Amino acid sequence: MKRTVLALLACLLLGSVSFAGQNPADAPASKEDVQRYLDAMHIRDTLKSTMELMSKQMHKTIHDMVAKQQGLPSDFEARMEKLTDNMFKDFPIDEYLEAVAPVYEKHFTRGDVDALVAFYTSTTGQKVLKEMPGMMAEAMQAATPIVQKMMTKAMERVQTEIAQAQKADDGSSKKSSQPVTN
Repeated sequence: MKRTVLALLACLLLGSVSFAGQNPADAPASKEDVQRYLDAMHIRDTLKSTMELMSKQMHKTIHDMVAKQQGLPSDFEARMEKLTDNMFKDFPIDEYLEAVAPVYEKHFTRGDVDALVAFYTSTTGQKVLKEMPGMMAEAMQAATPIVQKMMTKAMERVQTEIAQAQKADDGSSKKSSQPVTN
Protein backbone atom coordinates (compact mmCIF):
# COMPACT_ATOMS: atom_id res chain seq x y z
CA MET A 1 0.00 0.00 0.00
CA LYS A 2 2.84 2.34 0.90
CA ARG A 3 4.51 1.66 -2.47
CA THR A 4 1.26 2.37 -4.33
CA VAL A 5 0.86 5.69 -2.56
CA LEU A 6 4.50 6.57 -3.25
CA ALA A 7 4.12 5.59 -6.91
CA LEU A 8 0.95 7.68 -7.19
CA LEU A 9 2.66 10.67 -5.57
CA ALA A 10 5.65 10.24 -7.90
CA CYS A 11 3.34 10.19 -10.92
CA LEU A 12 1.49 13.27 -9.72
CA LEU A 13 4.75 15.08 -8.99
CA LEU A 14 6.22 14.22 -12.39
CA GLY A 15 2.98 15.16 -14.11
CA SER A 16 2.84 18.53 -12.38
CA VAL A 17 6.50 19.25 -13.15
CA SER A 18 5.87 18.36 -16.80
CA PHE A 19 2.72 20.49 -16.89
CA ALA A 20 4.43 23.40 -15.11
CA GLY A 21 7.23 23.29 -17.71
CA GLN A 22 4.80 23.85 -20.58
CA ASN A 23 4.06 27.45 -21.32
CA PRO A 24 0.65 27.95 -22.96
CA ALA A 25 2.14 30.84 -24.94
CA ASP A 26 4.48 28.35 -26.66
CA ALA A 27 1.57 26.27 -27.93
CA PRO A 28 0.92 26.51 -31.67
CA ALA A 29 -1.58 29.17 -32.65
CA SER A 30 -5.06 27.79 -33.14
CA LYS A 31 -7.48 28.75 -35.88
CA GLU A 32 -9.28 30.91 -33.29
CA ASP A 33 -5.99 32.63 -32.35
CA VAL A 34 -5.30 33.42 -35.99
CA GLN A 35 -8.84 34.76 -36.39
CA ARG A 36 -8.27 37.09 -33.39
CA TYR A 37 -5.07 38.33 -35.03
CA LEU A 38 -6.69 38.88 -38.42
CA ASP A 39 -9.63 40.66 -36.78
CA ALA A 40 -7.26 42.92 -34.82
CA MET A 41 -5.60 43.82 -38.12
CA HIS A 42 -8.97 44.60 -39.74
CA ILE A 43 -7.83 42.24 -42.47
CA ARG A 44 -11.08 42.32 -44.44
CA ASP A 45 -10.95 46.12 -44.69
CA THR A 46 -7.24 45.96 -45.52
CA LEU A 47 -7.85 43.46 -48.31
CA LYS A 48 -10.69 45.59 -49.71
CA SER A 49 -8.42 48.66 -49.69
CA THR A 50 -5.65 46.67 -51.33
CA MET A 51 -8.01 45.49 -54.05
CA GLU A 52 -9.11 49.10 -54.67
CA LEU A 53 -5.47 50.21 -54.94
CA MET A 54 -4.68 47.39 -57.33
CA SER A 55 -7.72 48.28 -59.42
CA LYS A 56 -6.60 51.92 -59.63
CA GLN A 57 -3.10 50.81 -60.61
CA MET A 58 -4.60 48.57 -63.29
CA HIS A 59 -6.60 51.54 -64.61
CA LYS A 60 -3.35 53.43 -65.10
CA THR A 61 -1.71 50.44 -66.76
CA ILE A 62 -4.71 49.95 -69.05
CA HIS A 63 -4.71 53.65 -69.95
CA ASP A 64 -1.01 53.51 -70.82
CA MET A 65 -1.47 50.36 -72.91
CA VAL A 66 -4.51 51.68 -74.76
CA ALA A 67 -2.73 54.97 -75.51
CA LYS A 68 -0.05 53.00 -77.38
CA GLN A 69 -2.54 50.99 -79.46
CA GLN A 70 -4.38 52.08 -82.55
CA GLY A 71 -7.63 50.84 -83.96
CA LEU A 72 -9.34 50.03 -80.67
CA PRO A 73 -13.01 50.93 -80.19
CA SER A 74 -13.55 54.25 -78.40
CA ASP A 75 -15.12 52.54 -75.38
CA PHE A 76 -12.40 49.87 -75.06
CA GLU A 77 -10.60 51.52 -72.13
CA ALA A 78 -13.85 51.99 -70.19
CA ARG A 79 -14.81 48.35 -70.80
CA MET A 80 -11.40 47.11 -69.62
CA GLU A 81 -11.60 49.30 -66.50
CA LYS A 82 -15.05 47.92 -65.69
CA LEU A 83 -13.79 44.38 -66.20
CA THR A 84 -10.87 45.09 -63.85
CA ASP A 85 -13.12 46.69 -61.24
CA ASN A 86 -15.43 43.66 -61.26
CA MET A 87 -12.51 41.28 -60.97
CA PHE A 88 -11.12 43.02 -57.88
CA LYS A 89 -14.57 43.67 -56.41
CA ASP A 90 -15.35 39.96 -56.55
CA PHE A 91 -12.13 38.93 -54.80
CA PRO A 92 -13.08 35.96 -52.55
CA ILE A 93 -11.90 37.35 -49.19
CA ASP A 94 -13.36 34.56 -47.04
CA GLU A 95 -11.89 31.88 -49.28
CA TYR A 96 -8.53 33.67 -49.19
CA LEU A 97 -8.58 33.86 -45.38
CA GLU A 98 -9.48 30.16 -45.10
CA ALA A 99 -6.53 29.33 -47.32
CA VAL A 100 -3.95 31.45 -45.46
CA ALA A 101 -5.03 30.78 -41.85
CA PRO A 102 -3.11 27.47 -41.64
CA VAL A 103 0.05 29.30 -42.68
CA TYR A 104 -0.28 31.63 -39.70
CA GLU A 105 -1.08 28.66 -37.45
CA LYS A 106 2.11 26.97 -38.63
CA HIS A 107 4.40 29.95 -38.07
CA PHE A 108 2.95 31.63 -34.97
CA THR A 109 2.57 30.47 -31.40
CA ARG A 110 -0.30 31.52 -29.16
CA GLY A 111 2.16 33.93 -27.48
CA ASP A 112 3.09 35.46 -30.84
CA VAL A 113 -0.57 36.03 -31.62
CA ASP A 114 -1.22 37.54 -28.19
CA ALA A 115 1.67 39.99 -28.71
CA LEU A 116 0.52 40.86 -32.24
CA VAL A 117 -3.06 41.41 -31.09
CA ALA A 118 -1.79 43.61 -28.25
CA PHE A 119 0.22 45.67 -30.74
CA TYR A 120 -2.47 46.01 -33.40
CA THR A 121 -5.10 47.01 -30.85
CA SER A 122 -2.75 49.66 -29.38
CA THR A 123 -2.81 53.29 -30.54
CA THR A 124 0.39 52.79 -32.53
CA GLY A 125 -0.87 49.56 -34.07
CA GLN A 126 -4.10 51.23 -35.11
CA LYS A 127 -2.09 54.05 -36.69
CA VAL A 128 0.00 51.52 -38.62
CA LEU A 129 -3.18 49.88 -39.92
CA LYS A 130 -4.71 53.22 -40.85
CA GLU A 131 -1.63 54.58 -42.60
CA MET A 132 -0.36 51.39 -44.25
CA PRO A 133 -2.51 51.44 -47.43
CA GLY A 134 -1.52 55.02 -48.24
CA MET A 135 2.10 54.37 -47.34
CA MET A 136 2.16 51.30 -49.57
CA ALA A 137 0.64 53.24 -52.47
CA GLU A 138 3.20 56.03 -52.05
CA ALA A 139 6.04 53.52 -51.67
CA MET A 140 4.95 51.70 -54.84
CA GLN A 141 4.82 55.00 -56.70
CA ALA A 142 8.24 56.05 -55.38
CA ALA A 143 9.79 52.68 -56.24
CA THR A 144 8.26 52.31 -59.71
CA PRO A 145 11.14 54.03 -61.55
CA ILE A 146 13.66 51.81 -59.76
CA VAL A 147 11.73 48.65 -60.56
CA GLN A 148 11.20 49.74 -64.18
CA LYS A 149 14.93 50.45 -64.55
CA MET A 150 15.78 47.03 -63.10
CA MET A 151 13.23 45.31 -65.35
CA THR A 152 14.57 47.13 -68.42
CA LYS A 153 18.12 46.00 -67.60
CA ALA A 154 16.92 42.46 -66.97
CA MET A 155 15.04 42.33 -70.29
CA GLU A 156 18.07 43.76 -72.12
CA ARG A 157 20.24 41.08 -70.53
CA VAL A 158 17.80 38.34 -71.51
CA GLN A 159 17.69 39.66 -75.09
CA THR A 160 21.51 39.73 -75.19
CA GLU A 161 21.67 36.16 -73.90
CA ILE A 162 19.08 35.03 -76.47
CA ALA A 163 21.04 36.67 -79.28
CA GLN A 164 24.29 35.05 -78.10
CA ALA A 165 22.62 31.65 -77.78
CA GLN A 166 21.15 31.97 -81.27
CA LYS A 167 24.51 33.04 -82.65
CA ALA A 168 26.24 30.10 -80.97
CA ASP A 169 23.53 27.75 -82.21
CA ASP A 170 23.88 29.11 -85.75
CA GLY A 171 27.59 28.39 -85.62
CA SER A 172 27.10 24.83 -84.42
CA SER A 173 24.25 24.30 -86.91
CA LYS A 174 26.48 25.36 -89.79
CA LYS A 175 29.27 23.06 -88.63
CA SER A 176 26.99 20.06 -88.25
CA SER A 177 25.21 20.71 -91.55
CA GLN A 178 28.46 20.62 -93.52
CA PRO A 179 29.52 17.23 -94.86
CA VAL A 180 32.32 15.53 -92.98
CA THR A 181 35.19 14.39 -95.20
CA ASN A 182 37.61 11.61 -94.37
